[in-house]
Amino acid sequence: MPRKKKAAIIAVANQKGGVAKTTTVASLAAAFAEHGKQVLLIDLDPQASLTFSLGIDPDVVELSTNEVVLGQAEMADALVEASEGIDLLPASIDLAGAEAQLLTRPGREFILQSVIDEVRDDYDVVLLDCSPSLGVLTLAALTAATGLIIPMQAEMLSHRGVGQLLDTVRDVRRLLNKKLKVIGILPTMYDGRSNHSREVLGDLGERYGLPVLTPPIPRTVRFAEAPAIGRSVLDTAGSSKGAQAYREVAEGLLPQL
Repeated sequence: MPRKKKAAIIAVANQKGGVAKTTTVASLAAAFAEHGKQVLLIDLDPQASLTFSLGIDPDVVELSTNEVVLGQAEMADALVEASEGIDLLPASIDLAGAEAQLLTRPGREFILQSVIDEVRDDYDVVLLDCSPSLGVLTLAALTAATGLIIPMQAEMLSHRGVGQLLDTVRDVRRLLNKKLKVIGILPTMYDGRSNHSREVLGDLGERYGLPVLTPPIPRTVRFAEAPAIGRSVLDTAGSSKGAQAYREVAEGLLPQL
């Protein structure tokens, strides 16, 4: 039998909050699962928005990302089945203290890479939901990742911070992970009726010299409704424009997996 290709590890990161990182991770995971892919999600945000949005209460999980990165639990023991084809390493508020504890550890940048390697053969794709910061865990995510998606709200203020993130990516490539590739910027909360949104979208690729993933993800109330039900928008409003846009983005990414 031919050897199974190693799972792609995709970090979804932007240190600016409110750019639909978590929505992007949950929606792409659901779209990949629709294509029969086995998906692992890792929640790296102490706010545990991804965990909550998938119907899992962060306050009652016994093992989480915190215990795994600190070496107190095995990855396989902490995983939760979020839905068919999608497993989750949940987060909890305890993760906020993990950054400080990891700061003094040698090789801290490689901590995620080593724990993902324990289970990587079981999946086709691993999606890392990074916290809105450039702390130790985001650095570890970039060190473990084979690809990076940068969700970015289609408005001018969202440009703030992207340059800093790309500087960090350059450092990670040079010092820690030569295989890291920026897959592209994903415009989110896009309003096609707004001249401003269209101008920002037109400017993105040229400004950063990076691919811009298409189609842009439209602004829709359906995204706000889905987490309250504990499902992705592909499950709660599968025929909505937002769900369809994420499906198209996922299909464009499939050849890279």
